[in-house]
Order: sequence, then C-alpha cells, then structure tokens
Amino acid sequence: MKTKLKKIYPDSGVELSRFTALNYDKVMNFATLGFYRGFIQRSIKAMDIQPGDKILDLGCGTGRNACIMAKYLSEDGKIVGMDVSPIMERQFNKKCADHRNVAFVRQRIDRLFSLSEQFDKIFISFVIHGFPHDVRKIVLKNIFTHLKPGGSFFMLDFAEFNMNKMPPLHRFIFKKIECRYAFDFIDRDWKQILSDYHFSGFEEFFFVKNYVRLLKAEKAE
Repeated sequence: MKTKLKKIYPDSGVELSRFTALNYDKVMNFATLGFYRGFIQRSIKAMDIQPGDKILDLGCGTGRNACIMAKYLSEDGKIVGMDVSPIMERQFNKKCADHRNVAFVRQRIDRLFSLSEQFDKIFISFVIHGFPHDVRKIVLKNIFTHLKPGGSFFMLDFAEFNMNKMPPLHRFIFKKIECRYAFDFIDRDWKQILSDYHFSGFEEFFFVKNYVRLLKAEKAE
C-alpha cells in the first residue's frame, strides 16, 4: 500500500497528485479551456531564442515546453529542465529523447541550489504563483544567480488583475482550480518585485483575454 506524501505547502497546487502529474498536459489544456498550447507556443516565440542560447527551464514538467524551445536551437545551444518530480522526469526524458542538447536535473527550485553555470535565458511557466511569497523570493535568488549578466528571465504566469472584476464563469474556474497563493500572486506588482532583485528592461506579452502574461526582465550587465 502506497503512503500518501505529506505536502510541504498544504494550501498550494504546485505539489501535484500522481494522477495530475501523469496527465499534466491534458489537465492544463482543460483548465485553460484549450488555450494552453497556443499561448505556450506564442510565448516561446516571443523569447527570441537564438541558436546558441543556453536555457534553464525551471519547474519544467513534462518537457512539452523544452521540446518547443529546442526547435529554435542549434547544436551549440542547450536546455536544462529542472523539476523535483520523478514522474515528470520520465515524461520529460521520453518527450525530449530526440534532442541531444536537452537534459533533465531533478532538483527543488524552492531551495537554494548551484549548477555551477549561468544561462542566457531562464524560463518558468505557471509555477511561481503556487508558492508562498517568502518561498518565491528563494526562487528569484536562484534565477538571479544562474542568469548571465545581460541575460533574460521569462515568467509565464497569471497577469495582475482584479479577480472580482472577472466574468462570472472565468472567476468560478479560477477560484475552483487555483490555490490561495495564486490570489496573492495576481495582486502583486511583479515589475517592482523584480526591480528589487536588480532586473530591468521589462517587456510584457498578454494572452487569454489579458489574464496570462509573459513578463520578460533583463539582468544588468
């Protein structure tokens, strides 16, 4: 009989059940009313990936995003996907098996870590909103440490909006699916938060009726 693991963040949805982890891409497609794949592809296109870029994909999940990014790379580029889940590791390695320059590292992103290298671009998609804010600060420290000077951080997640002004159906789905940390996330000024970590040069790309945003921030040279 399998023992159910105790969650580190009981009020969060970032720690997935086995069923959700095994069916993550399908769950995301359903939760976003079918918009997920489209805005992921548009977001990755907006990253302006160069053939030789070194990219760190934090909370990489099943490898769907890494496989899309890998299409923009030459043999000189590479992607390192990082996730704590062994279920995601198996899916990631299977999906990305044809990309020799894509690798997986099993590691918690909410603990300080060192990969002994820096990257041109760091990408995180629908992960950081699921942490308490003090834990998000640890994630941001990891991002700053592992990004090259002049490199770009891309955060694909919920935009800042007033949940009470959402159409009733959208508000119902958001409140039903998301955790309380997400409600906190959308109320914060993320450009100011990233400015406090010495990021600047912000660009924004909006999707799904402006409820989703790709926020680009640059690390100073």
